[in-house]
Amino acid sequence: MSEIIILFLGAISAGLLGSLTGLGGGVIIIPLLTLGFGVPMHYAIGASLISVIGTSSGAAVAFVKEGFTNMRIGMFLEIATTSGAIVGALVSGMLNPNTIGIIFASILLLTVILNLKGKPDHQEPLLKGSLEDKLKLYGTFPDKGVMKNYAARNTVPGFFMMMFAGAMSGLLGIGSGALKVLAMDNMMRLPFKVSTTTSNFMIGVTAVASSLIYFQRGEIIPVIVAPVLVGVVVGSFIGSKTLMVSKTKKLKTFFAIVITILSLYMMYNGINSNFS
Repeated sequence: MSEIIILFLGAISAGLLGSLTGLGGGVIIIPLLTLGFGVPMHYAIGASLISVIGTSSGAAVAFVKEGFTNMRIGMFLEIATTSGAIVGALVSGMLNPNTIGIIFASILLLTVILNLKGKPDHQEPLLKGSLEDKLKLYGTFPDKGVMKNYAARNTVPGFFMMMFAGAMSGLLGIGSGALKVLAMDNMMRLPFKVSTTTSNFMIGVTAVASSLIYFQRGEIIPVIVAPVLVGVVVGSFIGSKTLMVSKTKKLKTFFAIVITILSLYMMYNGINSNFS
């Protein structure tokens, strides 16, 4: 019983950290479960995926109401992320837990670097007759009371990058939001608010696709998943409220240092075959 309470408190802090950094709770949950509680890697990934579904669904509803999320672009790119996530989840079953630990640490370091970089904010006009025009990958979003128009660019490379993001999500049990935002911001040149909120909407659907495979393999254990899910949802709710009043630049730098140390520790344990 005491272990479940400690796990629940750990999950609250994971949700809080994930929400404040924008990286999602999975980046903290997996090291917490594997290194802190000795949970086998694949069970930790299963629990993390369920928590990703919980946190994404809650935030996604609010963003859709506010008019930031582009459902059409989201549903189109879901084809890429869900197919990637299924492949990632299947590959995960064949890989040694230590190999997954090393890949996890590498992606985590890449995510920290991407997160600290300045975010570009694009607002591209629609090119008539382009692929984006044919697929209707454009829309409007509210900005300081004004509705602004935007359209996507470079749909094909963006689609393949989303496939990679989905595969990493299925393989590692994280939302891989930073990779999705990279594809939508830097490649498809969508406005930052639109890419972030649309990515959040997609993360949950991607996690459902891969979690079904973990479930079928018997790697989703209710006694681990329940405290993790509730804790992460509570933590991310507290985080979203804290974010309104806190100095985000200092927070981001502090958490970047924490997550870098965490990823190096994961890498060290993976190399020394410490994961079960």
